[in-house]
Amino acid sequence: PAMSRRVVRQSKFRHVFGQPVKADQMYEDIRVSKVTCDSSFCAVNPKFVAIIVESGGGGAFIVLPLAKTGRVDKNHPLVTGHTAPVLDIDWCPHNDNVIASASEDTTVMVWQIPDYVPVRNITEPVVTLEGHSKRVSIISWHPTARNVLLSAGCDNLVILWNVGTGEMLLALDDMHTDLIYNVGWNRNGSLLVTTCKDKKVRVIDPRKQQVIAEKTKPHDGTRPIRAIFVADGKIFTTGFSRMSERQLGLWDLNNFEEPIALQEMDTSNGVLLPFYDADSSIVYLCGKGDSSIRYFEITDEAPYVHYLNTYSSKEPQRGMGFMPKRGLDVSKCEIARFFKLHERKCEPIVMTVPRKSDLFQDDLYPDTPGPEPALEADEWLSGKDAEPILISLRDGYVPIKNRELKVVKKNILDSKPPPGPRRSHSTCDSDFSQPALEEVLEEIRALKETVQAQEKRICDLENKLCQFTNGTD
Repeated sequence: PAMSRRVVRQSKFRHVFGQPVKADQMYEDIRVSKVTCDSSFCAVNPKFVAIIVESGGGGAFIVLPLAKTGRVDKNHPLVTGHTAPVLDIDWCPHNDNVIASASEDTTVMVWQIPDYVPVRNITEPVVTLEGHSKRVSIISWHPTARNVLLSAGCDNLVILWNVGTGEMLLALDDMHTDLIYNVGWNRNGSLLVTTCKDKKVRVIDPRKQQVIAEKTKPHDGTRPIRAIFVADGKIFTTGFSRMSERQLGLWDLNNFEEPIALQEMDTSNGVLLPFYDADSSIVYLCGKGDSSIRYFEITDEAPYVHYLNTYSSKEPQRGMGFMPKRGLDVSKCEIARFFKLHERKCEPIVMTVPRKSDLFQDDLYPDTPGPEPALEADEWLSGKDAEPILISLRDGYVPIKNRELKVVKKNILDSKPPPGPRRSHSTCDSDFSQPALEEVLEEIRALKETVQAQEKRICDLENKLCQFTNGTD
């Protein structure tokens, strides 16, 4: 009898359920892109939802403020700078007004999106990153270092960029012998995991430019594999068995030979896109063309990957956006929000843990990565690592107002010493005494401090105002 007492595994996530929002909370009349490509087509953050759309002769995506639900005006401006279809988009984790796009035109573009809706199309990117020789189908920002962006193309090349200077930091070539299916960072951005048409999963140290672990055929089938890092550096994969059944796998880097878990799910040919929430250790699987989202909790006890439930609907999904934790409504015990793309609309789906209390549920919301980067790009490149800077969601998260992305192109002349003896440019050097200069510098210093203090005060007041008006403008 002692054995049978605990039949059901204890977990606060056992009863998580999904629910679509009401009809007027959807985004209607959007011509979602029909490009055949296994990317998610949708990127969201606490301010905006961005969706890759159809566009005649070129590539475009639409950006809508989250609150702008309902029918989208057919003349709503688009972001149109690419000369061929857009294949992937990704919001910068450290600036909610900055988004990167990758295109069939071989370029990556980074865009500054204003807080107001612009009158006409946005056509000028802040920076264009050129380095791939074929279409670019994957982009992903570094989780903790400012302005570091990864792109992967059909030239089997992975490039890391410093968006702040527009320069290439690293190119990982000679690693992948075929098409790259997906690329994912670990939590602090020290390692990458990639999947490839050559049937290998690779774990790469990008700064050493080394493959530190690899697994051939984690799934026996021929269809595309996906891989992501989950907690404790383990790797979660989705793929297909030899009999074309969809599978999931959990792997330990230190023993890549044998899976910790390998489970069959169903026979369907859609590639399963995994979305992982580190705070709850839940992985959500969304198949392109499926009409359901399956979700599993990953723990340290066998069988390690525990099926929780399936959210089912009638309509198949063409793509899926996944809101970062800081964009969720903690007062409703929401632990995930998906943005499901249909042919002509985008439908938010809310995942909730049923709780009776109105109080903040701190066990559901551990501190979570906030919008501040932990490192500068050059610190990361030189070998430093840092965990994400965490914030509390106890009082909800108020998005920060638009911060401009400044791109300072390095001038090649800067690094060369000036030729010949340096002549002074100023004619009044001799009359300008040292004490007078000191005085001016002191005054500039004081002014700087005043400006910074005012800037902070304005920012605080704006945030307070946001809380009062709460998005009703």
